[in-house]
Amino acid sequence: MPAPAAPPTRDHPGLPAARGRLPAVLLMTGSCLPVLGAVLLAPVLPRMQDHFEGVTGSAALVPLVLTVPALSLALLAPFAGVVVDRLGRKRLLVAATVLYALFGTVPLWLDSLHGILLSRVLVGVAEAAIMTACTTLIGDYYSGRVRDRYLALQTMCASASATLFFVLGGALGAAGWRAPFWLYAVGLLLAPVMARALPNPTTAGLGALPNPTTAGLGVSTDPGPGPRPFPVRRMAGLCLLTVFGAVVFYTVPVEMSYLLDDLDVDSTGVIGAVTAVASAATVLGSVVFTRLTGDPRRRLPVLLLPCAAGFLVMGIADGLPLLIAGAVLNCFGTGLLLPSLLTLAMSRLDYADRGRGIGLWTAAFFLGEFVCPLVLLGGKGALGSLASAVALLGFVTLTVSAVLLPLARRTAVPLPRQVPEQR
Repeated sequence: MPAPAAPPTRDHPGLPAARGRLPAVLLMTGSCLPVLGAVLLAPVLPRMQDHFEGVTGSAALVPLVLTVPALSLALLAPFAGVVVDRLGRKRLLVAATVLYALFGTVPLWLDSLHGILLSRVLVGVAEAAIMTACTTLIGDYYSGRVRDRYLALQTMCASASATLFFVLGGALGAAGWRAPFWLYAVGLLLAPVMARALPNPTTAGLGALPNPTTAGLGVSTDPGPGPRPFPVRRMAGLCLLTVFGAVVFYTVPVEMSYLLDDLDVDSTGVIGAVTAVASAATVLGSVVFTRLTGDPRRRLPVLLLPCAAGFLVMGIADGLPLLIAGAVLNCFGTGLLLPSLLTLAMSRLDYADRGRGIGLWTAAFFLGEFVCPLVLLGGKGALGSLASAVALLGFVTLTVSAVLLPLARRTAVPLPRQVPEQR
């Protein structure tokens, strides 16, 4: 039986293909840079706290050094998306990667906690541009199943790099709390390679004739209808769902150490091992996603089920094996969920609106990351334990799945014709 056709995508006719593996490697690496900012400094926060203990409010300000880039990214990604559409994806990506390195290494020379916080806000600005541009370029260069595989690979790389960066941050932190900031200098190495190796997805002079270099990637060569209004209502609903999906995605990485502590497990080795196993389950889910076919909207209610089941198992776990089993089940589901949400967003955007749309999606995802610990903290306060809050999140996830089920059965709105992929 032939596989169902992939959902059509709204690609600009004649977009240049990204030849070879290097452009994909660069985009995957660029997508990991915001993850670097999210986890790299976690192991050295206690040392920073000791260094700035004389600063008024340092107990609240030092943790913000870790989290404020995510908030900055969430607030600014929509504006980065507008800039991406107007000024160009590649140009913004190269410039933002350089700024990421400059702002990221500023704390090496600052001894002002407030100055370091300001530099972290600027890092978030650069991260917003990098993440939006990288994801938009994946949509520009690839289409159909090829695009889906690269979006899943983006999730895999982010999950795997989170564990790697946590380990590197801890190792470098042995030399002092400033040492991990040196890793931000990698942006100075990436930027010139990006400038040289990434093709520029310009629309100037492109015709409607078939392009043999893009036909194998499923890029549409049909000029299609004229400009369409930005799909505000569709993107608003999807962005709201993405905020919730990000809360689901980040619950295990953010709260696992606290759940283990509630079970009297305080060994850093055990915590690290459990985190690595959970990350591997996310990667496995992303690999399985690349084998799925059909409309991603119809899959969403089903993909939320393992996430919900994992939360429920974690909520009732009275020992380490059951907690690990629940975390693995949940993370396998989130490995399927995240690329499905991103693929669905990409399929709803025309080329001219892709930067703005992906900027909104990125903002929604990182807003979910920022509010995740706050949501669970509120649940813990209301129910008395973190495990109960996680179980409640499991019931909410089941409810969201049930609400989405009738919506997923509706007939999808027809999109412009897509050239089938060559096999």
